[in-house]
Amino acid sequence: MAKKQSNKKLDPKKPKFSAYWIYAIIILIFLGINFFGGSGFGEPSKITPQQYMNYLSEGDIQKTVVINKTIAKVYLTDEAKEKAIHKKSGDSDFLNTGATADYSFQIGSLDKFEEDIEKIQNKNNVNAKLSFDQDNNYLGEILITLLPFVLIIGIWIFIMRKMSSGGAGGAGGQIFNIGKSKAKLFDQNTDVKTSFKNVAGLEGAKEEVQEIVDFLKQPEKYTSLGGKIPKGALLVGPPGTGKTLLAKAVAGEAKVPFFSLSGSDFVEMFVGVGASRVRDLFKQAKEKSPSIIFIDEIDAIGRARGKSNFSGSNDERENTLNQLLTEMDGFGTNTNVIVIAATNRADVLDKALMRAGRFDRQIYVDLPDLNERREIFEVHLKPLKKVADELDTEFLAKQTPGFSGADIANVCNEAALIAARKGNKAVGKQDFLDAVDRIVGGLEKKNKIITPDEKKAIAFHEAGHATVSWMLEHAAPLVKVTIVPRGQSLGAAWYLPEERLIVRPEQMLDEMCAALGGRAAEKVIFDKISTGALSDLEKVTKQAKAMVTIYGLNDKVGNLTYYDSSGQSEYNFTKPYSEKTSELIDKEISNLIESQYQRAVDLLTDNKDKLTQLAEILLDKEVIFKDDLQNIFGERPFAKKEGHEIRESEESAPSASNSSSAPKEAESEDIKGTTSLDK
Repeated sequence: MAKKQSNKKLDPKKPKFSAYWIYAIIILIFLGINFFGGSGFGEPSKITPQQYMNYLSEGDIQKTVVINKTIAKVYLTDEAKEKAIHKKSGDSDFLNTGATADYSFQIGSLDKFEEDIEKIQNKNNVNAKLSFDQDNNYLGEILITLLPFVLIIGIWIFIMRKMSSGGAGGAGGQIFNIGKSKAKLFDQNTDVKTSFKNVAGLEGAKEEVQEIVDFLKQPEKYTSLGGKIPKGALLVGPPGTGKTLLAKAVAGEAKVPFFSLSGSDFVEMFVGVGASRVRDLFKQAKEKSPSIIFIDEIDAIGRARGKSNFSGSNDERENTLNQLLTEMDGFGTNTNVIVIAATNRADVLDKALMRAGRFDRQIYVDLPDLNERREIFEVHLKPLKKVADELDTEFLAKQTPGFSGADIANVCNEAALIAARKGNKAVGKQDFLDAVDRIVGGLEKKNKIITPDEKKAIAFHEAGHATVSWMLEHAAPLVKVTIVPRGQSLGAAWYLPEERLIVRPEQMLDEMCAALGGRAAEKVIFDKISTGALSDLEKVTKQAKAMVTIYGLNDKVGNLTYYDSSGQSEYNFTKPYSEKTSELIDKEISNLIESQYQRAVDLLTDNKDKLTQLAEILLDKEVIFKDDLQNIFGERPFAKKEGHEIRESEESAPSASNSSSAPKEAESEDIKGTTSLDK
C-alpha cells in the first residue's frame, strides 16, 4: 500500500489529459464536414475545358455529369482507360451509381458548354451522355448553422466554470464565490517555518502573543478559575517593527488553524460583499475552532464610522465593520475564535472595535532599543557570509538609532550587495557603515556640478553645524560632516543622539541651536544667507511648535496642549484655540527660533577662526570626522555617560574615500538626524 501511495504522489508530475483536445477535435470535424462533406477525401484529376473537348472529339468520354451547374465530372469509356494518357486513379462518386469519376473541371457558361458539346458530337459523330445533378451537403449546412450557437454556449460554460472554481484567489472567481472569504488557512498540514525564535527583541509583545496561543492550547488552565479567554489582540506600532512577523510566528507556533488575510480583502466594488466575507470567515473559523484569525492593516475597514463619509450615502466599509463587530462580540459569538489584528494607525480605529470584549488587549510594538537592535542584527547576520573578527553587533546597534526591524534587515541586505559590488568574499564592517549611509542619505553624487562659491558656502554651512553642536552640552555627539552630495542633500552633518525616554527644554533648545548653526555660519562668514537651510528650518519649526502647542514647555502659553491622541482632530475644520491665542503661539514660536539663531551666531562669532579652519579642512577632504574636530577644538568639555559616546578611538569611522551621509530625520524631538543642506 505504501508503494501505491508513493506512486500516486508522483502521478501529478505526469502530463494529464486535457478536455481542450476534445473541443479541438470537434471543431476540426465540423470544419472537415463543411469543406469536404459529399466529396470524399480525394478529388478527380483536374483538366481544362480544352482538354475535355479534345477527349470528347476522340470518343474517350462515356458520360459527363454537371454538379450544381458549376463542376463537370468526366467518366471515360473502358477503352479510353487503357490508354497511357488516362492511366490515373479516379474518385468514387457516391452521389451517382458508384462509378469512378476520372476528371473534373470548372465550367463557365452552362449554355455555351452544352452548345460546344453538341457541335463536337455532330462533327465527330460521337455520343457522350450529358446529365445534371445537385450535391447538397445537408449535414455540413446544418452543422455550420448550429456552430455559432454551439461555440457561444461552450464559451459561456467555460467562463462559468472558471468563475465558480476561481473562488478564493483565481482571476475569474469573482461571481459565484464573491462573498466567500479570501483568508489563507495555515494549519498542521502547512509548513510555516517562522517561530518565536525568529522574532528578536519585542519580549513584552512576544509574551502577550505566546499567552494567546497558550489560551487555545490549554483553555482549562485559564478557565478553571472562572476566567474567560480574550476575544482579540491588537498589535499597534510604527511600520516595520515586526507586527506581521509576530503573526507569522503565531501561525508557526500554534497547533490550531490560523486564518490570515488583509483588511483590504474585505473591500469590493459590490455592495454587501465585505459583510458577506466577514460572515464566511468567522463561519470557517468556528467550524475549525479553536482557531485564530489574523487581519493585517485592519484600519482599511476599521476606521471610525461617520468620520470619513461626508456624502451621507451608505458606506460599504461601515457595513463590513458592523458585521465584524457583531461577529467578534455579538449575540451568538464563539469564544474559541481569537482575532489578532495589526495596524500602525490605531488612532483612527472605531471606538466600538477597541472596547473590552472585542480587542481586549492592545499590544504596543515599539521601535527597538539598543539591546533589541543587537538581537535583531544577530538574527539577520546569520544568513550572511561575514568576517567574524570585524563585525560587532554592539557597534552596529549603536550606529542605527531609531531603525526598525525592517530597516535593520535592509541594512544587512544592502551591506551584502555592497560587498558583492566591491568583489569582496565576505561582508565586513565597512560594508555595513556604507550600507547605513546609503539607506539613510541616498546615493552619492560626486559628479554633481557645483561651483567653487557654492562649494565654499556648503562647507561653511556644514562646519557651522559641527561647531555649534560641539559647543553645546545637550546637542547630539557629532560623527562626521560631509559636503559630498548624497540624495537630495548637498551636504550633511551626521549625529548619533542619546536614546532618551523624556526630553527636557534645554535639550530641545540645544538641538534647535545646532540645527540653525548652518545658516548662522553663512551670516557670520558671508553676511548673507541662502536657501540651503530649508531642511534645518523645517525641523526647527516643528520642534518649536511642538514645545509650544504639544508639550506645554512655554511659559506664556502655559501648561496647555492642543494635541489630540485620538486622532479625531484631523476631521475638524476649526482650530482648538482663539485667534488671540493663535497670535501668541505664532509669536512664541518665532521668539524661540530667533533666540536660538542669535545664540548660534554669537557662538560662531566667538569661534570664527576655528570655524574657518574647520571649513578649510572640509573643503580639502570633503569628509571629516570627530577626530578632526578634536584637533581643532580640543576635547569636548561636556562629559558623557559611558555607553552614550559613539565611535570611540577603537571604533574608527570610515575613511574619507568612502564618504558617508546623514541619518534619518526624526518626526518628533528625538532627532537622530541630520541638518542637511538642501537644494
